[in-house]
Amino acid sequence: MDISILIVEDDNITRHCLVDYFRQEQYTVYEAASAEKAESIMQDHNIDLILLDIQLPGKDGLTLTREIRTRGNTGIILVTSRQDEIERIIGLECGADEYVSKPFNLRELLARTKNLAARVRAAAPGNENRANLRRFENWKLDLDRRLLLSEKNETTALTHGEYQLLCAFINNAGHTLSRDQLMDRIKNREWTPNDRTIDVLVGRLRRKLHDAPANPRIILTVHGAGYVFTPKAVPCY
Repeated sequence: MDISILIVEDDNITRHCLVDYFRQEQYTVYEAASAEKAESIMQDHNIDLILLDIQLPGKDGLTLTREIRTRGNTGIILVTSRQDEIERIIGLECGADEYVSKPFNLRELLARTKNLAARVRAAAPGNENRANLRRFENWKLDLDRRLLLSEKNETTALTHGEYQLLCAFINNAGHTLSRDQLMDRIKNREWTPNDRTIDVLVGRLRRKLHDAPANPRIILTVHGAGYVFTPKAVPCY
């Protein structure tokens, strides 16, 4: 399938290297040296995935991530040259799907891009697939496409971390899971989750599940212990 990717990087050498590499891999590639230019491109073209440097002149990558996420489910891979755990947490809070640090391995970056682009495309209207679903409350989880489906069959894409966390909850429904147990289930090759990561992902899942944080029904907080997923998920045929 034809995948369009927007590379936003203010360093000319790095940007040109990425553009050439992804074009050789048969992607449709757009490029921008600033967030403002990226926004202009996204207005004129359908972008499946954006590879976004955090440190940009003018508007930074985190601000752009937050704005993109309010408008839709475009895949977002954040790139940074800093080994800063706080920055990674903020990136998750803003809605990033993936996070890579410079210097990165191009083949690993390509693999991440393929996986994320496939999830984004699968979430597009008209790509319904009922082959591997789990039902809980008023929701269905499509395990193949990593999507939430509402009662009206409206789809919501899950990031890799959100999907891993929801699967951990579903597989342990009714049991309290500590943050340490949850961290073991969502380990990422590029970043190691911590307590704050779990809380951020729980908050994002609650928003996507319309589970009010002040009075949740689906994901309950067990103070001093962790979280418990209350509904039982069953296969849906």
